[in-house]
Amino acid sequence: MTETIYDAVIVGGGPSGATAADDLARAGHSVLLMERGGRIKPCGGAVPPRLMEDFEIPQSLLVARARSARMIAPSNRAVDMPVGEIGYVGMVDREEFDEWLRERAVKSGAERLQATFERIERDEEEGTIVRFRRERGGEIEQVRARLVIGADGARSAVAKQSIPGAEKIPCVFAYHEIIQSPEHANDAYDPTRCDVFYQGKLSPDFYAWVFPHGKTASIGVGSANKGFSLRGAVTTMRNELDLAKCETVRREGAPIPLKPLKRWDNGRDVIVAGDAAGIVAPASGEGIYYAMIGGRYVAEAAQAFLATGEVKALRQARKHFMKEHGKVFWVLGIMQYFWYSSDKRRERFVTMCADKDVQQLTWQAYMNKRLVRSKPMAHVRIFLKDCAHLLGLKAAA
Repeated sequence: MTETIYDAVIVGGGPSGATAADDLARAGHSVLLMERGGRIKPCGGAVPPRLMEDFEIPQSLLVARARSARMIAPSNRAVDMPVGEIGYVGMVDREEFDEWLRERAVKSGAERLQATFERIERDEEEGTIVRFRRERGGEIEQVRARLVIGADGARSAVAKQSIPGAEKIPCVFAYHEIIQSPEHANDAYDPTRCDVFYQGKLSPDFYAWVFPHGKTASIGVGSANKGFSLRGAVTTMRNELDLAKCETVRREGAPIPLKPLKRWDNGRDVIVAGDAAGIVAPASGEGIYYAMIGGRYVAEAAQAFLATGEVKALRQARKHFMKEHGKVFWVLGIMQYFWYSSDKRRERFVTMCADKDVQQLTWQAYMNKRLVRSKPMAHVRIFLKDCAHLLGLKAAA
């Protein structure tokens, strides 16, 4: 392999890396997709219909379709938000979903290698050196690439070695338990509903969730508070929701970034994508769609770079992403800062979720992945209501 110079070596085989690999391979580039294997990221698994359409994902990969979301306040008041006729929230199992994406990239022409990335080096020869190990304790091997794409997660080794400031990216830590779903639906668990808990006892700065996955369910929580027990919070949820007796299939934990890096490339021969670039939505923690669209933008920038040799082409990936999704991230960031700071504010936030304007625009924004501009007066009403709740002028019901 040392004699081969790949157009791109992609480190990380999650949704972002696999999407970039597939797009580049389809365009005729030589691609090596390097992934560790055996790791499944903790994730609620929610995907919007737009993802299915934009990335040609078969409906067979959906393990469930949620038709509503339930927001639960600190007081245990629950507000249901039905999706209505505009779509559904698709649910995927990351173990199957990610593997399907990797295999699609291989069918498109990418090579796949199960190995652990070690480091990037350079010499006077052509191509950047990517060093790796196929197994723990094994020999260090190497390949060469015209471009290295780091899609290796929130604590990206590629980013830390190549992108200034990457090690300072803010994260929450997510933990979930995949359990066998209850045999029968009840008020505490509905296989067609996503439950989101805004309660300080379950997360002092983020939220907890119960998401249906067909035969299984994801019960999880996120927090940036290092002293907070995520496992303890999940145990509390399972006990209170009468899910403690359900068989535990697996447990997973990982950091999740909530702020895009200011720069995605090193101005030479490395660019990052997905969690490595920090593109997980604040407040919601949604990452699959943004990882995949980010991977696509990186692939487009990579093609321009490989065709021209102009390193400035790599900057277009972040510019494109922020132009399309930067405003959404900004709004969600403000939401998280204000509404997740105390149980008093969480209570008011859940009260706001009962508003029909809020529900309609929330679902439209989720389905379309952009702020909805078709009803400006609805935005004005929401803004005024938001201010009233935030200032305490409107008491929580």
